[in-house]
Amino acid sequence: MDINHIPDIFQSKLRIALVSCLITGAKSFRELKEVTGATDGNLSVHLTKLQKAGYIVIRKDFFNNKPRTEYELTQKGRNEFIEYVNRLQQIVNGYNPPENNK
Repeated sequence: MDINHIPDIFQSKLRIALVSCLITGAKSFRELKEVTGATDGNLSVHLTKLQKAGYIVIRKDFFNNKPRTEYELTQKGRNEFIEYVNRLQQIVNGYNPPENNK
């Protein structure tokens, strides 16, 4: 991943925060809201973008007769976030990758 070709999904501070939070496991809407400090509307918009991009799955069910929504990273979301973090680490360390010959 070239620094100039960071996936659009990681060009939002809130989406990076959401994926960072979800890397440790599934979270509820309330948990994500507490961690990020985002408004309900803003959080919903960004979670939907992550879902449409295939980075998270959204599960809805009932717990103690109350609706519950949980969010979890997909393997694609996990892999691409790890690749993004690794690329940032390479940049910090001054790594210059060889040109791809594709």
